[in-house]
Amino acid sequence: MPKSNEIYLDYAASISANPSSIHSLGVDAKKKLENARGEVANILGARTFEVIFTSGGTESNNLAIQGVVLASFSKKLPHIITTNIEHSSVLETFKLLAKRKIARISIIGVEINGIVDPKKIKKQIRKDTMLISVNYANNEIGTIQPLKEIAKEIRHYKKINKRKNIFFHTDAVQTANYLDLNVERLGVDMLTLSGSKIEDAGRIGVLFKKECVSLANIFGGGDQEGGMRPGTENLPEILKFSAALKSAQKIKEKEYRRLIKLRDYFFKKLLKLKNQNFNFLVNGDLKNRLPNNVNITVPNIPSDLLVIELSARGIMASAKSACKAGDGKASYVIKAINKNIKETDGSLRFSLGRQTTKNDINYTVKALSEILTKLKKWYN
Repeated sequence: MPKSNEIYLDYAASISANPSSIHSLGVDAKKKLENARGEVANILGARTFEVIFTSGGTESNNLAIQGVVLASFSKKLPHIITTNIEHSSVLETFKLLAKRKIARISIIGVEINGIVDPKKIKKQIRKDTMLISVNYANNEIGTIQPLKEIAKEIRHYKKINKRKNIFFHTDAVQTANYLDLNVERLGVDMLTLSGSKIEDAGRIGVLFKKECVSLANIFGGGDQEGGMRPGTENLPEILKFSAALKSAQKIKEKEYRRLIKLRDYFFKKLLKLKNQNFNFLVNGDLKNRLPNNVNITVPNIPSDLLVIELSARGIMASAKSACKAGDGKASYVIKAINKNIKETDGSLRFSLGRQTTKNDINYTVKALSEILTKLKKWYN
């Protein structure tokens, strides 16, 4: 707020301290914005100007994918590659670009453990390939993709074929609390983050874009964020995001180890349950997955019913990504790793967090046992 000896006559600005304003309040807001950008860049091992603030992960993914395609669009359609278990903000954007005949796409199937083979990605690279997008860790089954190996295959192809303009993007939204975010070590040219997955973070997104990547502005109406994203920056949320991301990095290793123990304890308890003739499958690789992710499929019992039964016992879990919840269909991610899945087979995603305890796991497994005992009479 203005000091008592100041007269504020810039109420037509979006906010009282618009970072784009050149008066003293605007200059101060701009300084805070750039400090926050610098803190995020430092965590990513990037340069300050390579960090773009957006409204969320979905916008960041769209800016990365559509931005590359539109920047490289010519008479010959650019070719882009992704996997079949990407977040919908990536997968549906790929399909939309193909439908609009703006790009040619290749969608690579992951293995039954939910992890893509880097060799299969390299095999799909062509002379007109401009972009490869692979999520760092899946939002439903938690499988961690071998980004470094994929980056190595891309670099090898570029070297052999004397190519420079093939860019590697990753949706890292699910990983900020647990995995390495250094873009140089990961070997990526673009990386997406979202405050929605970090405790106490602002409701914004981030797109890291290496300087060498050419992006077209997919919006109109302004030249904020280096001309990449029009609209007044949401400074309060950006400041919350940078502080929360910084805080998460301080406890990352300790929390990772704690959650690994809890997750594996959860799996151990589920295995005992399965040995008691309860029929369900664990989805995704047991080792190469996020420390807070447990995902199972229960044959012949609908997901929504399982979620409701758990909720009635005070346990909040999900059937799949919240973006697809309520559509009544089986998860496309689960169907991608299990060709025998039916629409009547229910999947459950349990995601652990900072407040999760061993007692929570014990109670959940006990409740699940009761629910399956009750429901299997109906659905066998």
